[in-house]
Amino acid sequence: MLTPEHYQHVFQQAQSARSPHFTIIARNNSLSHPRLGLAVPKKQIKTAVARNRFKRLSRESFRLKQHELPHKDFVVIAKKSAQELSNEEIMKLFDKLWLRLSRPSRG
Repeated sequence: MLTPEHYQHVFQQAQSARSPHFTIIARNNSLSHPRLGLAVPKKQIKTAVARNRFKRLSRESFRLKQHELPHKDFVVIAKKSAQELSNEEIMKLFDKLWLRLSRPSRG
């Protein structure tokens, strides 16, 4: 996702999947593919190296799962504790949250 308007659209009436380390929010889009947006604030993850690592892992997880995901816009929001996890732990958490967001919504 490229513009602030795209992010605003997702934040309105979004479905979310949370973990103690990060949150993924999602909203249907009118495209034929899912899209990813990242929100990794300096206030939460202080160093650029740690922020970039988290973003890199987020993109890779999305790339591997995008063919199984519904046509939605997803925004990943990092929390402070995300930087303390290993790469494997982050990827496992992403798999769990992608699965949760892939299920049909009940509302």
